[in-house]
Amino acid sequence: MDRKIIPFNKPALVSGEIELVAEVLQQGHMAGDGVYTKKCNNLLELITGAQKVLLTTSCTHALEMTALLLDIQAGDEVILPSFTFVSTVNAFVLRGARPVFADIRPDTLNLDESKLEALITPHTRAIVPVHYAGVGCEMESILAIAHQHGLKVVEDNAHGLFGKYRGKSLGTFGDLATQSFHETKNISCGEGGAVLINDPALNDRAEILREKGTNRSRFFRGQVDKYTWVDIGSSYLPSEALAAVLYAQLTAREEIQSRRRHIWERYASTLSGWAQQHNVRLPIIPEYCQQPYHMFYMLMPSLEVRTRFISWMKDHGVTCVFHYLPLHLSQMGEKFGGKIGDCPVTEDISDRLVRLPLFYNLEDSELDDVIEQILAFKQF
Repeated sequence: MDRKIIPFNKPALVSGEIELVAEVLQQGHMAGDGVYTKKCNNLLELITGAQKVLLTTSCTHALEMTALLLDIQAGDEVILPSFTFVSTVNAFVLRGARPVFADIRPDTLNLDESKLEALITPHTRAIVPVHYAGVGCEMESILAIAHQHGLKVVEDNAHGLFGKYRGKSLGTFGDLATQSFHETKNISCGEGGAVLINDPALNDRAEILREKGTNRSRFFRGQVDKYTWVDIGSSYLPSEALAAVLYAQLTAREEIQSRRRHIWERYASTLSGWAQQHNVRLPIIPEYCQQPYHMFYMLMPSLEVRTRFISWMKDHGVTCVFHYLPLHLSQMGEKFGGKIGDCPVTEDISDRLVRLPLFYNLEDSELDDVIEQILAFKQF
């Protein structure tokens, strides 16, 4: 009989999703900004402490909204880590900006705040820190640098819902922030995201941009007697059915987070000795960072060892995967001047990082099997 394959990820399924979607179908309102969209917005404001939250179709679209809200123009420069997903950079390149790729810290794998000032020019408009694995960037230093140079800060918090830095929720430090509810995230609805607005001056325009450049939201609140086209924009509203799925998961957040924490801590405790013996580094979480248990990764000694490890795990029924390739060395990155050696930590980490299965429905027997196969792996 064929061995059961343990996937890297499986979308969380808790109680309530099917019932709430059925309710939406029966009510006959499938378009965005219905009851469950608003419930999600309100609950996310409560969870994060953000001044205003607007659900979007994806984190990609949320990032695009931030670029629009900051009026990013051709010739502007935006500083962001090379070690991130392509959506982080695309959002600003789409507005004509030039990305300036920063290297990452070797400990948390977050944007290296000590390298920021050297990258700032008269054309710099914004800094986009990415909270890798939901572990907070050094926001005190980043915000101080941004304030000194009159720059905006957009937090890419795709990994970091429920994460905190020095007691404050990630996503509430910058002028703007974004969340992801993709199926790989702790809380998901398949595809979805949110923009977090921490500057009240951006509230009205955010609603307009999200509603295709119209003041439709003000019309529905009775603030105008008709709505019309008043700005640029696009359709960033998720379906009400997706919002219902998301709401079910948000209300079960303590259960989901408890399970993910259990899995993460099992990896950390059972693999620490093996890792030390095999020159493998496990995640580093600063004591002042509260992580959301989004990801468990290992840094192997070399690309060759990582390749053999992934192959070994696959042969034994476990799916492990690497992560980001350096954006500055991609085809597009090279068009913006990226070259080998620009971000040495990123280039090194990218070759050695491997992620382990971590999802809500991972059974204890499966977790035991993953750990057993890791401990059985021999580098030489």
